[in-house]
Amino acid sequence: MSIKSDRWIREMAINYRMIEPFEPHQVRAGSHGKIVSHGTSSYGYDIRCANEFKVFTNINSAVVDPKNFAAESFVNVVSDVCIIPPNSFALARSVEYFRIPRSVLVICLGKSTYARCGIIVNVTPLEPEWEGHITLEFSNTTPLPAKIYANEGVAQLLFLESDQVCETSYKDRNGKYQGQKGVTLPIT
Repeated sequence: MSIKSDRWIREMAINYRMIEPFEPHQVRAGSHGKIVSHGTSSYGYDIRCANEFKVFTNINSAVVDPKNFAAESFVNVVSDVCIIPPNSFALARSVEYFRIPRSVLVICLGKSTYARCGIIVNVTPLEPEWEGHITLEFSNTTPLPAKIYANEGVAQLLFLESDQVCETSYKDRNGKYQGQKGVTLPIT
């Protein structure tokens, strides 16, 4: 396996619609000044968070059960900013829609700007031939409220290409999160 460069990412995004919408360069400033950067980097792609959030709430005293998930465990928020309560959690989705090639595995890492504020971004790997919006998981590990900005960078994707095509892809297995749009809750 080899990690892919900015040139490869641009080619795949433009010629094969791997990332839509696609930003071919690193964007560091917006119309209102400083932003958390997004777009193509040297060996990766910094994704943006959309303005749709699901923030954990304890209003209904539900138990978090991945086999029987209660959607009422979240409060829906549509905003340019999401405030995550102290020691809490929120889900969001990427602005970008992805189509991962069969020979590629994508690993997602949180951006240092958020990590240094105690905000952890977790995303499971994007498997070969998976497609959809990425569901982003944000953990606020601090005792203070934390702010997430929509339409700005939140995580970096690293693209690893194998010298062999996998025998069975996510699409072949009819993966349960194939083609997901919007913020997707656990599916059993």
